[in-house]
Amino acid sequence: MKNIAFITPVPSVIETIIENSMLRKAAENNVAKFHILDLRDFGIGDYKKIDHAPYGGGPGMILMAEPLFSAIDDAIKVMNSSSDIRIIYPSPQGKKWNQKYAEGLSTSDNIIMICGHYKGIDERVIKKYVTDQFSIGDFVMTSGEIPAILMVDSAVRLIPGTLNNIGSALDDSFTYGLLDYPHYTRPRKLQEMEVPDVLIGGHHRNINEWREKQRVKRTKLNRNDLWKKYSNSK
Repeated sequence: MKNIAFITPVPSVIETIIENSMLRKAAENNVAKFHILDLRDFGIGDYKKIDHAPYGGGPGMILMAEPLFSAIDDAIKVMNSSSDIRIIYPSPQGKKWNQKYAEGLSTSDNIIMICGHYKGIDERVIKKYVTDQFSIGDFVMTSGEIPAILMVDSAVRLIPGTLNNIGSALDDSFTYGLLDYPHYTRPRKLQEMEVPDVLIGGHHRNINEWREKQRVKRTKLNRNDLWKKYSNSK
């Protein structure tokens, strides 16, 4: 079973997403065990302070090192293992997250996600603990909970036992290499729009050929960069 810990000052965000996504199924099927640590439980003083103004001045606040040190140490104890622990901090400084990194993370047994807030975290946390930094894109968010859960979701869904059919994950756009083909379900006709005849006939070879052509067409049209990468790999 995978151990996955989230360190966050707003645990309800993580709890809500887990409870309302396939991550709950991963927990129910003993694929992964989620540990949510409230950073404020490790805060300093009577007011459980977790942030402070940056040295050198400037706008914004920084998450303090001491509460994060304590929270990470506690998460490591929860893992019951001192080895093979990946401590990930979603950050603009990191490598851009993609399917390859999700596949790599899915093989890790112990994962700690640090959810940043404000202007960031004290650099000493990164130097002492962080093994990986990843970015989800060239834009800024107000907190790290969504990037953290995004990375975990994309990795956990690849672990057998999470999805009803692991083939569904292996057939996804960025696993397969091309964008996905169009999908249809009942009814067959809706507001003058009909399901393509090839999907109705039950001829699996014809269906597979149609789907492959649709993958190529969509990828060329919408993500020419992916098409070039896919073509060069053949």
